[in-house]
Amino acid sequence: MKELVFIETGMGTDVHGQNVTKAAVRAVHNAIHFNSMPGIKKILPDQDLNNMHVNVKLAIPTDKESLDEEAIRKEIPYGTVTIQVQDGGMATSSGILLEDKEDKNDLMYIVIASVEVGY
Repeated sequence: MKELVFIETGMGTDVHGQNVTKAAVRAVHNAIHFNSMPGIKKILPDQDLNNMHVNVKLAIPTDKESLDEEAIRKEIPYGTVTIQVQDGGMATSSGILLEDKEDKNDLMYIVIASVEVGY
C-alpha cells in the first residue's frame, strides 16, 4: 500500500459455537459499518473504488486454520483485500455450554480487527 488513508478497529465475538470466522466477520463488520469515507474516491487512482487497497488484520485466539478468509473478504465491498492473521483476541468462558448452539465447550471467542484503507 503506497498511501494509508484510514484505519478503523473493531471487535467481534462468537459466544456459542467456537467459530473464529463468525467472530472475525463480526469484528470486521464492527470496524467498518459505523464509518463513511466521502472523499475517498477523489484521492484514489482514476477515482475508482476498485483501486482501493484494504488490509484486514485479525487478532485471533485459537483455531486460526479454520478461518474462512473468503467470508472476511465478502465484508469489504470494494478494492483489493489482503488478510493478515496474528495471535491475539481472547478465548474465555461464556459460563455455560449449550449443545443446541453447537458448543463443543463453554468458550467464547473474541477477535479484534484493524482495517486499513489506502491505495
